[in-house]
Amino acid sequence: MISGLLGKKIGMTQIFDKEGNVVPVTALEVGPCYVLGLKDKPVKVVLGYDEIKESKCTKPRLGFFKKALAPALRTVQEFKSTDNSGYQLGQQLKADVFRPGDYVTVVGTSIGKGFQGGIKRWNWHGGDAGHGSMHHRRIGSNGANTYPGRVLRGKNMPGHMGDVQVTVQNLRVMQVHPEDNMILVKGAVPGAKNGLLTIERSFKKAYRPLDEQKEVVVHKRNPMKQAKAAAKGKSKK
Repeated sequence: MISGLLGKKIGMTQIFDKEGNVVPVTALEVGPCYVLGLKDKPVKVVLGYDEIKESKCTKPRLGFFKKALAPALRTVQEFKSTDNSGYQLGQQLKADVFRPGDYVTVVGTSIGKGFQGGIKRWNWHGGDAGHGSMHHRRIGSNGANTYPGRVLRGKNMPGHMGDVQVTVQNLRVMQVHPEDNMILVKGAVPGAKNGLLTIERSFKKAYRPLDEQKEVVVHKRNPMKQAKAAAKGKSKK
């Protein structure tokens, strides 16, 4: 079974569970992904996603797609698999790869915010607000004069913010709509609308059905503490 698929972020909304609680979810378009290749050592599946015009594709890349019995695609990526016997070239994989109750890891690119100062980028406190301060939102001293005589590597400074790869782990799949190639995951997902995402099954948390009842843990009380509390007149029933 393949570990994940490619998709896009549609947007956020909310649903109600069986108990009537509001659950914030993110709608993800998952697939259809085309199988472009099968590898044995290690066992992997090469997937393509997001159809484009053939005129926007180079001839070598277009020949690769035609050999795999697939249309021209924008993104190609490999995914781990446990067994490739059930896959063949040109096959479409859709959102029914996942099921409600699965935990997934989503990888995307965060929204770019351009060049930002240190107060917004690193949550600095800033300088005095008085008219004679001359230091309101500036960075101040950032290195030693004598030794080492330079700015140390890794120091928080103003610079480009956002537009980096972000991974969010253990998001739970709440609903699956195969006819619309859509799944709803609990929580937020990095990136803007229509941003490319990689959705893979989590290796940290296993599948649990949504209707599973949590066990009520009864904590034992220390009889010594109860006796002392009763002696002081602070016993609790």
